[in-house]
Amino acid sequence: MANLLFTSQSIKDQLSAWRRDFHAYPELGFQEKRTAARIVDVLKPLGYRLRTGVGRAGVIAELGSGSPVIGIRADMDALPIQERNEVPYASQVLGVMHACGHDTHVAMALGAATLLSKEQFPGTVRFLFQPAEEVEDEEGISGAPRMIEDGAMEGVDAVIALHVDADTPTGEIQLEAGMGSAGVDTFYATIVGKGGHGALPYKTIDPIYLASHVIVALNAIVSRRVRPFDQGVISIGSIHGGQADNVIPEKVDLTGTIRYTEPSVQELIHTEIERACKLTQVLGGDYQLKIVKGYPPMMNDEDIVNLIGEVAGELIGEGNVKPADKEMGAEDFAFFTNMVPGAMFSLGCRIEGDERQHHSPSFDIDERCLPIGTAILAASALRYLSKSN
Repeated sequence: MANLLFTSQSIKDQLSAWRRDFHAYPELGFQEKRTAARIVDVLKPLGYRLRTGVGRAGVIAELGSGSPVIGIRADMDALPIQERNEVPYASQVLGVMHACGHDTHVAMALGAATLLSKEQFPGTVRFLFQPAEEVEDEEGISGAPRMIEDGAMEGVDAVIALHVDADTPTGEIQLEAGMGSAGVDTFYATIVGKGGHGALPYKTIDPIYLASHVIVALNAIVSRRVRPFDQGVISIGSIHGGQADNVIPEKVDLTGTIRYTEPSVQELIHTEIERACKLTQVLGGDYQLKIVKGYPPMMNDEDIVNLIGEVAGELIGEGNVKPADKEMGAEDFAFFTNMVPGAMFSLGCRIEGDERQHHSPSFDIDERCLPIGTAILAASALRYLSKSN
């Protein structure tokens, strides 16, 4: 295993070059054509069997034959953010940026594919270069289920992935069995009133006033309706209503996000959001509500977690394999782990003294993490295949 880390360190300049190329030319979800083409250019000479256009824009790359089959997933899409970093590899695409680290995921998957192409192993490795983790299409479906629809998981016995983590020091990983990320739904509410002149509020049914009661009720759901030992989050992300200072509008639009770990909490929150909106009717108004179900909770399989932890401990030292900090972020990798045992680990990429947070215009990473993630992915795949035979 130590040899794999040494080999990975020997290609660190190539890993950095790949990452910087993807960073400079980011693409939004379901539009990752250039990224997919670059992946094919790298992997075809290595002998990988390739399928393109999977899940609209994804790539499947396979090496080996027969069972077992382990999948390695890397998401490819960027975010609609204008980069502020002044670096040679800054985004060349106006208003689009790799602000979450998916450029690094693709680079490390290519690195792992490179390492594995030099190894002999039983079974099959299948790389899943996935589009659109950050967004959904016009039917509300993200990249993972679209790839599944196109057969990406047929025959797969286990699946692994990583995600860079700007809060974790470079050289460490975080990994834990059980819940790896929360489920996420989105709600869209329209608070309906009766508009009119701001000087004559008694002739109106003020939707801003109605919305204020709904907002208070929404923010009380978790603290007053969800059991203290259950997990739930409701956050209002946007409020839009009115255009003039002296006009009471007809309606106010609210949107927000729901996070949960258990289906019972999801159901409770949906019910309580409806009840909160019904306050508008008590006060003479009305409402329209739509709740859209998104990604399910992602569960890390205990056996796969133990395997990755064992491998990582050998590569970077057991003291650098940490338990995960529990957060309520969501990941559509959950669609894969709902089908077969799988796990995702967080890879430390913190720039010491200059932390760059995910989804911000200044996000960046310590590129010393790239060989580490590459080696752990490759070594975990080899360990799984050897143990399963």
